[in-house]
Amino acid sequence: MLSVRKFGEDVKGYNIPVLNEREIRAAAGMLFVLMFVAIMSAIMQADFTLLKYAVLIFLVDMLIRVLVNPKYSPLLILGRFVVRNQVPEYVGAIQKKFAWVIGIILALSMFILIVMLNTFSFITGLICMICLIFLFFESAFGICLGCKTYYWIYKEKAQYCPGEVCEIKDRHEIQKTNSAQWIIVLAFIGYIVAMVFLFNEKFKVAPRELFSGKSIQEMQQEQ
Repeated sequence: MLSVRKFGEDVKGYNIPVLNEREIRAAAGMLFVLMFVAIMSAIMQADFTLLKYAVLIFLVDMLIRVLVNPKYSPLLILGRFVVRNQVPEYVGAIQKKFAWVIGIILALSMFILIVMLNTFSFITGLICMICLIFLFFESAFGICLGCKTYYWIYKEKAQYCPGEVCEIKDRHEIQKTNSAQWIIVLAFIGYIVAMVFLFNEKFKVAPRELFSGKSIQEMQQEQ
């Protein structure tokens, strides 16, 4: 029973239990897609059915990770399978547990408000947005926002962070950004803003079918 209810795995060369960051990112990516599609369905079609299922999947998976063992989390198992040919990147388990406890709090809040009470409000919208941001940063950038608060709470240095961000060191030359690069970024933002002002009205015009020349509205009326 003790081997089942264990958080993290013992790996030679690491003095604390660790997890594989690659499979965590893969699982976060899958969960992000599920939550994003479900939230868009609720926003665009006013259909909360998929979101309710997504919340239940989110909550149960997080509960298994924290209360049982990450090794038996369905999404982490799928993530492990997806990245099985990649070299593991080990991270400290303790800060991940802290981050996933935050995930449980968010998922439980959504479960009560959306599933049990069958309600929606700016509160549920805010919680859903926070979940998406956390999942996106984890899957896209490998940045665990929940882990960032670990030090603020426990006042101790985390070990084995993704990308070795816990270690104080100089950035490599390839990681540095200069003023010219930031000017390019700002110019690109200006380009996006200019496009919105110049083409917004034109882009709002509904497209027509290539061969018939009919608009989407006309095709829908015919159906």
